[in-house]
Amino acid sequence: MKKLLLKILLVFLLVILPFAIPQLIAYASEFGVQTKHWSNARYDRTYQSPDPKIIEEAVVQVLAARTWGWRGSFAVHTWISAKPKGAATYTRYEVIGWRNPHLVIRNGVPDNYWAGNRPYVIKDIRGAQAEEITKKLPAVVKSYPYPDNYQVWPGPNSNTFTAYISRQIPELELDLPPTAIGKDYLVDGSVFGTAVSGQGVQVSAGGFGGFAISPEEGIEFHLLGLTMGLDVKDSSLKLPGFGRVQF
Repeated sequence: MKKLLLKILLVFLLVILPFAIPQLIAYASEFGVQTKHWSNARYDRTYQSPDPKIIEEAVVQVLAARTWGWRGSFAVHTWISAKPKGAATYTRYEVIGWRNPHLVIRNGVPDNYWAGNRPYVIKDIRGAQAEEITKKLPAVVKSYPYPDNYQVWPGPNSNTFTAYISRQIPELELDLPPTAIGKDYLVDGSVFGTAVSGQGVQVSAGGFGGFAISPEEGIEFHLLGLTMGLDVKDSSLKLPGFGRVQF
């Protein structure tokens, strides 16, 4: 019995606790404090995307913003905004839990606040490469297997969608943040696949645990949807709650 308790304690100290501490600290920070109802929060533009009336070249951006309420202490919502060359507006692709169907494709604001939280740009691609991606996006988005299925945890959710698009279009070279809960949920119940960037390998037990090794993402360990890892390319640690921490 003592040996079993020691093993449980060891697992807690070496595995669970390192994942939990950053999350608890983040929850105690500004991300865990919101006083307004989500429907009264800000949803206006942040003007991080170039004005299509001024910029003629193609633009593809992937953005992320902390989610509403306590979930925002360790999770973000991600989406893709794209503008073909010469287009007068952006097309925004995302999965939203309270919409039916959950997969939403609309023209309009590409970079608005999300439930009061200011987004940030994960990826910004322009010119010829962006134009090629905009041509592929409609068909790949249409192939997403869960347009009518949404689960906050472990997936499929908004981040599962963005990760799916990235795996299908590796030209994005997308490395989603550790706080993108659901990115490691592989579609169709697969256990083996490529990492989110479309490079390297990933092993996932239904989004509950696994790991990924990729030249783009580095080394990641996944537990209950949370991510810890080391990204040598970007000289950063990946921590639940905090996201990326540069070193």
